[in-house]
Amino acid sequence: MNPEWPSQRHAPTYPPSDSTINEHHFHSPLGAASWSDGFSHDPGFLASQEELRCMLFTVAQSAVPTRAPSPVEHGQDADESGPQRERTVMRPTLSNGRRVEYLKNYVGQVAPWLDMFDSQCTFRVQIPALARTFPALLNAILAISARQMERKKGIQDSFDSIELYQEAIRLLSPLLQNPDPKVVAACVLLCCLEMMSARAQDWRRHLEGCTALFDAFGINGFSSGLLRAIFWCYVRMDLCGALISDGTQSTLLRPSKWLAPDCHEDDATQLFQAAESPDMHANYAVYLCAKTCELVSDRTQFVELGVQNDCAGEVFNRRWLRLWEELQQWVQNRPPELLPVQMTQTKPFPHILFLHWAAISSNQLYHTACILLLNCMPKAIKLRPGPTVSPLWHARRICGISLANPHQGCLNNAIQPLWIAGRLFSHVSEHAIIIDIIRKIEAETGWGACWRIRDLELAWGYQVSRRERMMGQHQSPTSAAG
Repeated sequence: MNPEWPSQRHAPTYPPSDSTINEHHFHSPLGAASWSDGFSHDPGFLASQEELRCMLFTVAQSAVPTRAPSPVEHGQDADESGPQRERTVMRPTLSNGRRVEYLKNYVGQVAPWLDMFDSQCTFRVQIPALARTFPALLNAILAISARQMERKKGIQDSFDSIELYQEAIRLLSPLLQNPDPKVVAACVLLCCLEMMSARAQDWRRHLEGCTALFDAFGINGFSSGLLRAIFWCYVRMDLCGALISDGTQSTLLRPSKWLAPDCHEDDATQLFQAAESPDMHANYAVYLCAKTCELVSDRTQFVELGVQNDCAGEVFNRRWLRLWEELQQWVQNRPPELLPVQMTQTKPFPHILFLHWAAISSNQLYHTACILLLNCMPKAIKLRPGPTVSPLWHARRICGISLANPHQGCLNNAIQPLWIAGRLFSHVSEHAIIIDIIRKIEAETGWGACWRIRDLELAWGYQVSRRERMMGQHQSPTSAAG
């Protein structure tokens, strides 16, 4: 048995759904598709994506054994899993030169945002090393890198990524019945690829297969080794899906399942603190933001749909206040690595510079969660006066962090916080700067971001002109970030 693989939980019983979230929950379904380059509508991609999704559900529901194959074990199996096996199962999808190009791009451009909260750089160092003798994982790496390059370069018609994606699925198919961490890593990479070009309405559908796999096998944020890094990469996407839903949905994998099996949610703070790691303190911010989405979603469903979920009266008040206090404890107890190294009160947004990758997004998520909570604060609760009780104060810091920290590994995680913050501003100069940030995120990363501009313009009530955007570029304090 692979020592990294956790004991199996009861397989989930929910079936794959045709649609997990209704399109009317989103402000701009047309805008969400406007930046699509055709990849997400390709019949070959759609068929392969559905095949992978169904395979993951089948594995999750079949209560498979926990013994996992290892491509580098001793004895006869090692010969079949090594380079000789790679030559027999790997199709000549690309030339060697193209493979090297995609691998270099993966290490330099893609891995940084996969390793956003991981100082060990698991996706940049460990996973490519494992992929040398595991063709399914190698094809997944090449596929997501190719997709990122296609998006960034605006390639419209020729998609190496689709062929690599399909080859990865073909190689994964016989391995999923006995998955090991390398298989899970390949599945998460393919999920990331899908999300890069997915419409907002489709995010949760792309996440469902991996959710079922994590749930069935009890993989959580405190699993050992490789699985822990893979888990946190996945749940950051799950959290983005919840933020996209604008208060109507929680994460697919409920936050209670992010914790170690025997840990109660009341003990989550101690569990994260016990790790004594800047990375895990940053992951704690992801968890708290997910808890916030869960509370807001429960409240929305209670108020608007009459769902009886104990999210009313004193129960809601207690849940709200406890979460608010946990967030304030998070920011007060940040380790030195997550503190800003420079803060300058520039206008319209402050300059807040961080050195640690995980500090950038975790602090943005803290401010995002505070905005969401303050927007649904019970009338019976009276907070001590101060800047932290102002949604606009948090919103300015979200924008200031993105302006001062252009680290590519943290750009795509800022899209939804910027949308949540951006709706609170009223001046055209502020709007122009935010639009400029979002456009640069898509240009730099290849990750679809500009559809959120249309949502912001709907919230503001007008379309920001090119002249106003240029004005925002001149007023932006980006140059001061150095």
